[in-house]
Amino acid sequence: MKVQELKIFLRRLKFIIVKEILATIKDPRVRIILVIPVIVQSIVFGYASTYNLDNVPYALLDHSRSALSAEFAARLDGTGIFHRAATLQSSAQIADCIDSDAALLVVVIPQDFADRLHAGVQAPLQIITDGRNTTTAGIVAGYVGSVVAGFNAALHDGRQLLQIETISWYNPNLITRWMFLPAMLGLLTFIQVMILAGLSVAKEREQGTFDQLLVTPLTPGEILLGKAVPPILIGMLQGTLVLLVARYWFAIPFGGSLLTLYLTLFIFLASSVGIGLSVSAISNNMQQVMVYSFVLLLPMVLLSGMATPVRNMPEALQYATYANPLRFAIEAFRRIYLEGCTLGDIAFNFIPMLAVASVTMPTAGWLFRNKLS
Repeated sequence: MKVQELKIFLRRLKFIIVKEILATIKDPRVRIILVIPVIVQSIVFGYASTYNLDNVPYALLDHSRSALSAEFAARLDGTGIFHRAATLQSSAQIADCIDSDAALLVVVIPQDFADRLHAGVQAPLQIITDGRNTTTAGIVAGYVGSVVAGFNAALHDGRQLLQIETISWYNPNLITRWMFLPAMLGLLTFIQVMILAGLSVAKEREQGTFDQLLVTPLTPGEILLGKAVPPILIGMLQGTLVLLVARYWFAIPFGGSLLTLYLTLFIFLASSVGIGLSVSAISNNMQQVMVYSFVLLLPMVLLSGMATPVRNMPEALQYATYANPLRFAIEAFRRIYLEGCTLGDIAFNFIPMLAVASVTMPTAGWLFRNKLS
């Protein structure tokens, strides 16, 4: 009897899953929305989300006008990264140069620059950066520091008493898109799957078909599972598209196991769908679903650690991130993709995601039984 009941359950579940998939993909416009934006956003984000600077316009204010100051300026110009946008004549021109975005930084060489170097004492070199973008300002200052280090070595016949050799694991050239694109596996699938799951019930309520669904032999639990599976399948497809873009368009080497990656993606999508279905159950129409979803999405993305490390956040917010499955998904995707971590290495990340799914899915089921019916 139990085997027969299981067969009936699976048969009913198959019907609701097929119905949800057909309702989702029968509209050509929906099919385009589910595929094209993921590819386009992955490519655009891969090019746009980079802190690597290949072209740094700078302005030079040379009070020294000596051979040494000219040599230092030539070193900047010869890097291929720094391009002189202006040669200033006075300090009064600095503000206009920065305010107008004509230059990312201004290099000021003092009048006694050459005299101090010839005397063997330190010569201060002033660098004025645009602090409106602190990340870019810090990177530019670091680039100038590298040029200064080379200039110092040349002054001492190439001898350096202390030398620092830096090796970056997993991202040797510190290319920022290597950090962002694996995280896009979580971000793009999370946004689309959460909204898709959220709209599933609200759309039927507006069309008047949800009441018909409630009078069928399907139980609320079967309806819940039937509406959860299609968004998960679509999310797996979208995650595959992001993976292909990262691996073959941007040629980011994949160091992990596909099985581990897809298992992580499945668990993450289960928690995302639970949030979406809970939002859908408490919403009266699709407009409310969109509003509630975006109210949740912004803080969840900010607290995910995608752009800023979680350890740098206030302690209270660090604890709050444990309720955010996107945080642990992004961490797991980065470690699998770049480090090649095994299932055991990232197993801890599954616990918060499974905890969120175990809370949101029963909550959505309770709302189905008690509110919608």
